[in-house]
Amino acid sequence: MSYQLLKKDIIFYQRFLKSNGFYPYAIDGTWGPKTNQADADFVANSAAIATQYGTFDTRSETNISTLVPKAQVAARQFLKVVKDNNLDIRIISGTRTYAEQDALYSQGRTKSGSIVTYAKGGQSNHNFGIAWDIGIFNAQQGYITTDANYIAFGAIILTFITTIEWGGNWHSNKDYPHYQLKAVSESVAAIRALFEAGIVYV
Repeated sequence: MSYQLLKKDIIFYQRFLKSNGFYPYAIDGTWGPKTNQADADFVANSAAIATQYGTFDTRSETNISTLVPKAQVAARQFLKVVKDNNLDIRIISGTRTYAEQDALYSQGRTKSGSIVTYAKGGQSNHNFGIAWDIGIFNAQQGYITTDANYIAFGAIILTFITTIEWGGNWHSNKDYPHYQLKAVSESVAAIRALFEAGIVYV
């Protein structure tokens, strides 16, 4: 999703802003002056992070802008390693609202297409702004989907950045393009409860 789409689900966005210290008010689903100021503060904070850690390709930037600030830092550090190693790897997915997650979950089940996720809305760390998916590209093939390429990269990236986790290390339902910031709990349900209450979870 893009930052602009993030703003369309006001309750979701207020939870996002509150749990990251930008919105110390009641979550009411109304876009008023307080939410507007919190949004402006989040955008300014994101711009400062980009200035400090560098900017990258347009698609990656679109998705990084949807992440919580600490995840933005980690994602930019991630892409700096990529750039320093002359690799063409882009962040192709960032934060998803619960509704977007449910729509993705329906693919291959109640809607056409292949199954792409095992998580419903509120069951993925993408729903809390701390996860991103990557795409590997090259000049000959374009977008590469072969697991071996993602496994080879995932095996080395964690030696550079210790604040993130890789879906390739999961015990089941391995997700090789998936990376996420380490949170206060490994339980997605626990993180969801904190997120919905507007409490810090990273």
